[in-house]
Amino acid sequence: MRDKCYTDGPVVEMAASPMNDHGFFGDAFNASPIGIAVETLEGQPLFVNPALCTMLAFSEDELRRKHCQDFSPPEDAQKDWALFQQLRAGLIDNYQLEKRYFRRDGSLTWGRLSVSLLGGQASPLVLAMIEDITEKKKAQEALREQAALLQSREELLKIFVKNAPAGVAMFDGEMRYLQVSDRWCADYGVEGSQILGRTQYEVFPDMPQRWIEMHRRGLGGETLRCDEERWDRADGTKWVRWELRPWSSSDGTPGGVLVFAEDITQRKQMQEALADVARKLVEAQEKERARIARELHDDINQRLGLVSMGVDQLLANPSEIECRGLELRKQIDEISADVQTLATDLHPQKLEYLGAVAGLRSWTKEFAQRQNLELEFSADVRGSLPPEIGVTFFRVLQEALQNTVKHSGGKRVEVQLREDSKALSLLVRDSGMGFDVEAASLGKGLGLTSMRERVRLVNGMIHIESKPEGGTAIEVRVTRPGNGSTPA
Repeated sequence: MRDKCYTDGPVVEMAASPMNDHGFFGDAFNASPIGIAVETLEGQPLFVNPALCTMLAFSEDELRRKHCQDFSPPEDAQKDWALFQQLRAGLIDNYQLEKRYFRRDGSLTWGRLSVSLLGGQASPLVLAMIEDITEKKKAQEALREQAALLQSREELLKIFVKNAPAGVAMFDGEMRYLQVSDRWCADYGVEGSQILGRTQYEVFPDMPQRWIEMHRRGLGGETLRCDEERWDRADGTKWVRWELRPWSSSDGTPGGVLVFAEDITQRKQMQEALADVARKLVEAQEKERARIARELHDDINQRLGLVSMGVDQLLANPSEIECRGLELRKQIDEISADVQTLATDLHPQKLEYLGAVAGLRSWTKEFAQRQNLELEFSADVRGSLPPEIGVTFFRVLQEALQNTVKHSGGKRVEVQLREDSKALSLLVRDSGMGFDVEAASLGKGLGLTSMRERVRLVNGMIHIESKPEGGTAIEVRVTRPGNGSTPA
């Protein structure tokens, strides 16, 4: 019996496959899990085994009617056919390569092709063995994609570290610098290009032992952090918030550690400054209470005692009621006025009853009379001042005038209230000896600090100008509520 094989050329008649005959070779050929084809030197399949039919999803008859190049994409077929031509020419007697094959449905599968001559170079037959390695290729491709993804992530991590706005450094398993942010370099006074590849301990040879231990723990997989830590360095004390966490390399093994370090020195200084202000406020409150207690005890109480004694004397000698009565009334009026002054200093009720402008004018006039000051008060405000602004102006004016009396020595004071299209303003200027504003701000007193804090609470601005023997001028500008402009 003879079968016909249809090719692109003339019809070739072939003998039926001897592989179908019984025998050891035929059984091995048919039972092999590897696809096998016996071909002519022209690449025409003569015999194929079931494994190859299963691999390519063609019947035996269909495979025998095709040329070996029909199963390969053009770019693969050209390489394979070039090697096949070398085999035909006797230049090589075998070759191996991994290539793709078309299946019946048009999909591609991977195979490892091994080609050799049967019976030496004079043999007209070629043995082709094709092992299905599709799953292996898929696994390799998945590993490559995963490795590429991990490598890409590692590169992205390095890019992130480099451009992070915080202090960030990336180290390998030997604590060598792999990447460092510009912020890190600025915070620690190092040059990125000069420390990459060097260990942390080369860059900072005086590294404390406890940090070396934390590096060891981080490299072992721990994540460590601290919200506040004090670092005493040659350039001063620094406060730092830091975190140390491990990172993994592309193969999943520990790659090293990332160190995040944020300089919070300024925040700590602000916290300490606020704590200092709070302490000064408490001290000032206690001092004010002590002053009020002294005035009530040493002045008001004693004067009330004298009045009480005068009343007793008057009751004992009613004949003196006319002359003594007027004197006692005068004393009572003076005590009442002083109590009212003390109450006003504590809580300016006149601002509520008279309005801010009239209340400020009245209190300023009374203060000037008590302290024997030459005072000029002027106001150019068209409407009423909001209560919170009125109280702020009063406290600033109160502090400024008391400083004039206690420290400046000036006897002439000018007070101006003004309003323009943007803001309300208060100006207090004296002709006293002046002071060093910067030194006073750094001192232990609370006066300037309290003024600034009060003005800040109403979103205002305060400007203090003073110099020794040159007097002092304090100006406050506050935007009216509803006016979005910023005080100039």
